[in-house]
Amino acid sequence: QVQLVESGGGLVQPGGSLRLSCAASRSIFRVYAMGWYRQAAGKQRELVATITTGGTTNYADSVKGRFTISRDYAKNTVYLRMNNLKPEDTAVYYCHADRVTTDYWGQGTPVTVSS
Repeated sequence: QVQLVESGGGLVQPGGSLRLSCAASRSIFRVYAMGWYRQAAGKQRELVATITTGGTTNYADSVKGRFTISRDYAKNTVYLRMNNLKPEDTAVYYCHADRVTTDYWGQGTPVTVSS
């Protein structure tokens, strides 16, 4: 059974930091590209960052220089380190596993950036 379980969301002040985690089933983590997407209220889901099995990363322009995606094969976990958070980063963040013709989504973890 494929599982993607996110954690680490919460309330943070502008300028603060959070680290999101996504624990994946071992069966998919080692062969799937992993990524983070987000969906703000009333908006479409958008890509935040992706990382291939080889470690190549890709970021949305809005988060470049502030967010870092990484993956730990020993823990079957992908992380999203978010620094210098802004109110516009407020959204539900979803973990995604992708292998071109097959993909999986986590249940989402909410992030609220507010003073």
